[in-house]
Amino acid sequence: MSKLLFDPELIPVDSVAGERSLHDERLTAAWLRQRFAEPGAWEHEQTDEHLMRMAGVSLIAASVLLPIIERVDGLTMLLTQRTAHLTNHGGQISFPGGRADPQDGSAIDTALRETEEEIGLTRKHIDVIGTLPDYVTATGYRVTPVVALIQPPFELRAEPFEVAEIFEVPLAFLMNGMHHQRRVVELPDGAGRRTFYAMPYERFFIWGATAGMLRNLFHFMRA
Repeated sequence: MSKLLFDPELIPVDSVAGERSLHDERLTAAWLRQRFAEPGAWEHEQTDEHLMRMAGVSLIAASVLLPIIERVDGLTMLLTQRTAHLTNHGGQISFPGGRADPQDGSAIDTALRETEEEIGLTRKHIDVIGTLPDYVTATGYRVTPVVALIQPPFELRAEPFEVAEIFEVPLAFLMNGMHHQRRVVELPDGAGRRTFYAMPYERFFIWGATAGMLRNLFHFMRA
């Protein structure tokens, strides 16, 4: 959907996932490295977004970077707010990333290239520790979430056409099921119902694919 059929912030909360927050011991860079090194068995969650993608449209390969910043007072997740004029997901909260280019050698290469282009974070600051299962969006993208640890100091520079703002959210907030809202909307013109996750934080409304990928990171870390 290139244009939203509803305002997600106006959709009331239907329920809260409600799982307990992760223990502090799991919210460390060392624990994350070990978890991705030995992932073990776990089940990821699929929202209904992958069922609503545009009929007859082939999936477009894309990647995003989930940049986890190693701050002195705890891990944070770096996110961006897209500029309002963009056709797809304008104004929404997202991870840095985008569609694959032919010269990209892998999904990881795509995430690293797009991250440098969008926010100026260079590869020398990025320590990729693993990937999560692909996430299929209603707009026809198959997105590979690439998880990385980022050690300050580093410099950021927002690409003004695509990125309106860069901000961080404590990972402890995002890895708490009490902050994972489920919202249900009846789409117009008989298009059916859509259930989506939202994780509002301060003045930022994190929802949709971004919240769905964070939800899978949560399942991975708590398994």
